[in-house]
Amino acid sequence: MAIDAPETTADTAEDAAYRAAARAWLAANAPAFYSPPGPPGHEPAALQKGWARRKWEAGYSGIDVPEAAGGAGGTPRQARIFTEEEAAYAVPRSAAHYLVLAALMTFGTPEQIKRWGTSMWSGAGLWTQLFSEPSAGSDLGALRTRAVRRGDDWIVNGQKVWSSYAHRADYGFMVARTDGSVPKHKGLTFFFIDMRQPGVEVRPIRQMTGAADFNEVFFTDAVIPDADRIGAVGQGWAVTMTVLGAERTGGGGTAGFGEGPDSPVSGANLVRAAGKARRGAGVALDSAQVRAQLAQWHVEEQGIANFSRRLREIAAAGGELPPTSPVVKLTSARRIQQALSFLMDLEEYAGVVQDADWPRDDKFYDYLYAPIFRIAGGSDEILRNQLSERALGMPGDIRLDKDRPFDELPF
Repeated sequence: MAIDAPETTADTAEDAAYRAAARAWLAANAPAFYSPPGPPGHEPAALQKGWARRKWEAGYSGIDVPEAAGGAGGTPRQARIFTEEEAAYAVPRSAAHYLVLAALMTFGTPEQIKRWGTSMWSGAGLWTQLFSEPSAGSDLGALRTRAVRRGDDWIVNGQKVWSSYAHRADYGFMVARTDGSVPKHKGLTFFFIDMRQPGVEVRPIRQMTGAADFNEVFFTDAVIPDADRIGAVGQGWAVTMTVLGAERTGGGGTAGFGEGPDSPVSGANLVRAAGKARRGAGVALDSAQVRAQLAQWHVEEQGIANFSRRLREIAAAGGELPPTSPVVKLTSARRIQQALSFLMDLEEYAGVVQDADWPRDDKFYDYLYAPIFRIAGGSDEILRNQLSERALGMPGDIRLDKDRPFDELPF
């Protein structure tokens, strides 16, 4: 049983030349930025920034991002070619700047796009997303972090939680309440914030994996210049939905975790694992039940990859994402968790032991990490609500707080 990767487009002569140049450049530069395999974000920040800077100087960072946004102005095909070639090296992987870019390109001024885009792709700083709060997770519109205007600045007080890699971040993108006299979704504004300033305290949260990728972040009179406000005052919900749309269609890594050739849950690697796992006188792949499950995951992998690309093309052209877009994250998050559980089952009791002969170093870590994919960027339940109401036209939940001013809501 053989399964091809989702991307099977043959190189044109122009593609082949680009691939050859990228391969030669990587051979000359990647070894100096060696990063041993490990969990996401484990690389030293200086190494991650340095590799981004080296790529940016050569035109390989933000390849398909316009030059006006600090990118190389290339094509999506060139970006995918470089990603395929880079996968052969143990180097830091770029952060999910496409989430920041989604907000910037849609709502930012030309000056903001150039300034922050260049910062992102040149490795000048690492970023974190500051959305969820202790009382505003699935119901993000209930957030309580406040930003109050004082002259040309905004003063921020409040708390965020589950902020990925905030302990390493130089900058954050956040949504805060700027008006409590209007309904909860209308009084929000979107900002970029300097995480290194006084008044920003980051406390890591220990996870069951043993790592501390997520954090609590506390703001005490932190300052944001109005020049770092993205979109109009009160337009924060629209900007936030743009970011979440990018995250749920693959820009944030959930779908991407299963797309790359080095992913443990790619179709090819699942077949490889089943072909190695001994069962009686044969291997797990001999089982018709196993082959049927692998075929199902392969179909889902192809669908996720193709639908994600279509959605990214719509977004890149300035179009509105269809109401069916949550299908990508729903399907990919469930597939990831089920496939990682399958890999653990193949190993039986040895599944808790690290295996160096594996696309990623520690499948037990991936298995423990997998539940986050069904929560981050919108839980399964929230996405199913969106599909039922917006795509299928079913009656919405009763929302007693919908038209009431936020400051009048009982908390």
